[in-house]
Amino acid sequence: MLVGQREVRGCAEDCGFCAQSRFAEAETPMHAMMEPEQILEHAKAAEAAGAHRFCMVTQGQGLSKRDFEKVLEGARLVAQQTNLKRCASVGHMSVARAKALKEAGIQRVHHNVETAESYYPEVSSTVRYEGRLRTIQAVEEAGLETCVGGILNLGESREQRVEMAFELARIDPTSVPINLLNPRPGTKFGDRDYMDPWEVVKWIAIFRLILPAALFRLCGGRVENLGELQPLAVRAGLNGVMMGNFLTTLGSTPDEDRAMFTDLGLNVGRHADNGANPRPDNRSGWLEGETPDLVEDYLDTLEQATDAGITVTLWDPGTQLRYAKKDKVPPRPDGAPNRWPDGRPETAEPLSGMPHGL
Repeated sequence: MLVGQREVRGCAEDCGFCAQSRFAEAETPMHAMMEPEQILEHAKAAEAAGAHRFCMVTQGQGLSKRDFEKVLEGARLVAQQTNLKRCASVGHMSVARAKALKEAGIQRVHHNVETAESYYPEVSSTVRYEGRLRTIQAVEEAGLETCVGGILNLGESREQRVEMAFELARIDPTSVPINLLNPRPGTKFGDRDYMDPWEVVKWIAIFRLILPAALFRLCGGRVENLGELQPLAVRAGLNGVMMGNFLTTLGSTPDEDRAMFTDLGLNVGRHADNGANPRPDNRSGWLEGETPDLVEDYLDTLEQATDAGITVTLWDPGTQLRYAKKDKVPPRPDGAPNRWPDGRPETAEPLSGMPHGL
């Protein structure tokens, strides 16, 4: 035990895109495990901001029994006290755990393949691709909907992007979330450039052609990579976006996200069936008609929500995240260096425990 020195471990996995990894030199964003009541509070804020769906997310390959029970209780509260559709993203799981999530009110489980199988060893060496497929199979066996996607611009070739799209088509998930790399300095992919926005639009169209039946959503990195072309990406084949801010980075505001769809003449009203039917967004005629007044007159501003007795406290990683500097960073299991956009900053000294030559 070291007195007067703190060691920050971070997530035990080595995913090359993630600042939360203990193998990344980036400052580690620290998340405390929420209590069930806190999960409900965030769900109510998301509902008041106009979200249709709420996902409970944790880091790492899996959860302890105690933390899993917190997720289950949080899911029960959200199911009982909101009209949100409910998802969970809690790492690898057995069929028994997937069934427990379903009994608690979870309707869909998210578990990405991240990239094409042929490129996957470059992305992670501690989380096996086969393990990801086993979790997806367990979720299907439990009778839950699946949410499976990946990240573009990790260094994969164009052929490998197409490979991933056809792998997703074979899995046939209900929802396909696509992320665009937002490079985190001090990670394995920390020196990559953003994708050209027109290239992003093209790949959204390609994925939509290969996955015509899936609910296609754009998530992390869309603001940084697409900028003003986000509405064009919607036209290229999106059903929706992940609303607001992300785990460790900022996104658009909820009113900006809603306006992106309504300005295109699309209906952003909630579904009355609360996700009871598979692929509800793709039912014929569902996007026809005007957006209900409930959204435009009641949810557009924080003031209106406050007047109605709803306190809206949206997740803001810019102010609510606590970052911890690492005292020691172990060598990456794959031997690759961590990188920065313009090379290692002059103020960044190699941390103890790191391999030489980085």
